[in-house]
Amino acid sequence: MARRADSAVADRPTTKRIGALKGLGPFILPYRGIALAAMGALVLTASISLILPLAVRRVVDGFGQGAELLDQYFLAALIIAGLLALGTGLRYYLVTRLGERVVADIRKAVFDRVLGMSPAFFERILTGEIISRITTDTTLILSVIGSSVSVALRNLLILIGGMVMLLATSAKLTGLVLLVVPAVVVPIVVLGRRLRALSRENQDWIASSSGSASEALLSAQTVQAFTHEAETRHAFGDVTEKSFVAAKKRITTRAVMTVIVIFLVFAGVVGVLWVGARDVRLGHMSVGELVQFVIYAVMVAGSVGALSEIWGELQRAAGATERLVELLGAEDTVRDPAHPLPLPMPAKGAIGFEDVTFHYPSRPDVSALDHVSLSIAPGETVALVGPSGAGKTTVIQLIQRFWDPETGRVTIDGHDLRDMARADFRRAIALVPQDPVIFAASARENIRFGRPDASDREVEEAARAAHAHDFLTALPQGYDTYVGERGVMLSGGQKQRIAIARAILRDAPILLLDEATSALDAESEREVQAAVERLAVGRTTVIVAHRLATVKKADRIVVFDEGRIVAQGTHDALVAEGGLYARLARLQFTHGAAG
Repeated sequence: MARRADSAVADRPTTKRIGALKGLGPFILPYRGIALAAMGALVLTASISLILPLAVRRVVDGFGQGAELLDQYFLAALIIAGLLALGTGLRYYLVTRLGERVVADIRKAVFDRVLGMSPAFFERILTGEIISRITTDTTLILSVIGSSVSVALRNLLILIGGMVMLLATSAKLTGLVLLVVPAVVVPIVVLGRRLRALSRENQDWIASSSGSASEALLSAQTVQAFTHEAETRHAFGDVTEKSFVAAKKRITTRAVMTVIVIFLVFAGVVGVLWVGARDVRLGHMSVGELVQFVIYAVMVAGSVGALSEIWGELQRAAGATERLVELLGAEDTVRDPAHPLPLPMPAKGAIGFEDVTFHYPSRPDVSALDHVSLSIAPGETVALVGPSGAGKTTVIQLIQRFWDPETGRVTIDGHDLRDMARADFRRAIALVPQDPVIFAASARENIRFGRPDASDREVEEAARAAHAHDFLTALPQGYDTYVGERGVMLSGGQKQRIAIARAILRDAPILLLDEATSALDAESEREVQAAVERLAVGRTTVIVAHRLATVKKADRIVVFDEGRIVAQGTHDALVAEGGLYARLARLQFTHGAAG
């Protein structure tokens, strides 16, 4: 696991420009009204901040004047402070709300995109890493939109306005201040590039750490069964430590940049103050003007320091944005056509394979299917048998168009699957997989997953047909019992019967059974087999099975070996013919009789 994570991080390009944040534009644009209102509040608070030093100058220079005038100055200062507080509160509300809204939209968009990706996509990236991007990376973006960007813009306005006011107060002292600027900008640019690369590396290692943890925790029982805890802990610890090392490098670089920038800025301020103090003594400027200049200089210096820190945050967010946009822009090998043809309704359920050849991307040298041609008539029950890896499950995968064949075509009712929208023809298919997926919900909701609009009565009828009703009613809360993550509260056979009930409830014209009875004991298998036989009536049924006893009654048995069809016919005909099927039947039935 650690090696896979290492290579994944090494293969990723680093962010080369802060412009990656432009990827947030489409998500912010729908809320431009809120963004403009926030900008207005931002300009208000920055303007008020720039007015305050003028008031201070008047107070200092007019300190010896009448008490009435002094009272007016302080009242004006109080009003300004109230406006500043109101504007700041409004800005915080608007930008925080905008950040939360945009991040929620990004999370939904990424999840929507990834959920529809074909299996080839998940061969290249760990599920845990995707989750990390949806959570950790979007949290970074929330920090930037909800805080850093507005703070950066406010400091930029204060920097520009402060420089203008510095010039208006004393051009001579401002010239001295500007001499410091190049010394400040150089370390920001040089160290900023290093910081950007380290930020991306840090986020990549965090994602890899999440992926490693997710993979291990989802397989916790297997890890424990093989006493692999120490190795798994070491692998996770190794990835986590690399994440920490990358974070430490990033923190060190940012700390060094902050030290250099702040020192240079305030060293410049001290130098300017020294010159200003001499001018006051010589009568070239008033004390109030010097105080005004000092306040503006401090504001400008503070803005530069804040911008140097925020620049690092923006670079981290740029890396996070790039990774999220990478998911949103990921190309899928299986795509719907621009103008899909509708599947004729009601679907008859005829399935066709026409000279289909297919290789899995992870095994390009081995043919999963090699020039396979197969026609399945509406309502026909066809069993696919053969050794492991012969191509049976690949047929099931291609019927659902999780992959596209390299040559030939797969059809439903004579229409190429590539010419139709996947959601359209998949509605005509019900699947019972070998490893049934049980969601962390109630048993009732797991069955209703087959048809979300089904009533409770229809759910229970489907459960009865799948011989699941008795064990479901015996659960603590009956059908409403929470079955735990991945159905940990259920046995393998119970999970399988819930999956079959789900398929029964879907009531689709095509039924795909991939080792649907593999987890059942002999008695349950007989019950479910009877349910499957009733369910198959009037439906096109494709059954993948290793246990030949479960497919003896199929209308036709198709024998696969090394990706090719080597024989097909009824059970009796294939046994009489000899060959691979007869050998498999002899091994299984002789073994069963001996047992």
